[in-house]
Amino acid sequence: MRELDQLATRFTQVRHVAYLDDAPASDTDLPYTARNIELVPVAPAGGDGLLGKLDALRASPSYVVTILRELASADFVHVRAPANIALIAMLLVSARRRPAGRWFKYAGNWRPAGAESLSYSLQRWWLEHRWHQGIVTVNGAWPEQPSWVRTFFNPSLDAATVARGREAAASKHVVDRLVLLYVGRVETPKGAGRAIEIVARLAKRGVSATLHIVGDGEERGTFETAVRDRGLSDRIHFHGWLSPHALLDFYTDAHVSLLPTTASEGWPKVLSEGMAFGVVPVAGAVSSIPQYLTEFGLGAAIPAEQLDRYVDTLAGYIESPATWKRASERAVEAANLFTFTHYLSRVEQLLDDSGR
Repeated sequence: MRELDQLATRFTQVRHVAYLDDAPASDTDLPYTARNIELVPVAPAGGDGLLGKLDALRASPSYVVTILRELASADFVHVRAPANIALIAMLLVSARRRPAGRWFKYAGNWRPAGAESLSYSLQRWWLEHRWHQGIVTVNGAWPEQPSWVRTFFNPSLDAATVARGREAAASKHVVDRLVLLYVGRVETPKGAGRAIEIVARLAKRGVSATLHIVGDGEERGTFETAVRDRGLSDRIHFHGWLSPHALLDFYTDAHVSLLPTTASEGWPKVLSEGMAFGVVPVAGAVSSIPQYLTEFGLGAAIPAEQLDRYVDTLAGYIESPATWKRASERAVEAANLFTFTHYLSRVEQLLDDSGR
């Protein structure tokens, strides 16, 4: 939603074809702020398993009709993938001559190491071949990347948040304990269980660490029970989903973003949001995470199953607070690449190159 609000500053009107759920909005949902965005709603469909695929197939004709109607009057089209509706959109756009301006954002892992769904694989394959006649933006830089595939940093930071984060980071130090922050779906692929195990191993080493888990998911109850049974309730705290504003308080207090994920990440925005507050990422070695952390010279990207390496890295920050502080300062500077100001400068270049 925030990206659309920013894009709306460069267009007379933005018409957003998207799923509309009739459930009440949660604290994590945001409204449009730009007045020139209009939602073009379609019914949600899809899901895991065969039933989910059949549901997506059922809804596809209505998506085709809606997208074709909107393309007829559009000067520029932006498709965000991967998603079922995105696959339909990119196929329809590829079959048409207009609009000439085309931008496809692939928000997932552009080079996954393991198997993924057939739909995701098809969308990446299609975007790598230029039948779509557009520009593709991805997280990270990859070998043999075609000229129309561009590296884009995933934005989420406005000027006010950057200023608040810089102030918070300046006075932040590691003394005798670490404050760890996990933000995301509370599930095994994302790494919630591994984060809990890491804290348990830190406790056995006598390292003082507190973990705040912000998020929710079907496995949350199981993880909460495990924390109680292992006597870790004084070290690990569950907060559920929080509003973006409330989340900033956790970034203010945290030393490390702990995300031992194996999920199909592009670049998790929670890492760069934390970086603006001097929070050092220690995360799974998936997608663009190792590239960016190496480029920035901070934090660590570690294979999710190598839990002792996570423990060693975190314990090292307690043993050498100066090492953590240097990484924290670099994080604040690198976070500028994930601002909407930087994003819009890249968007303007993209629009220029598209002849718009």
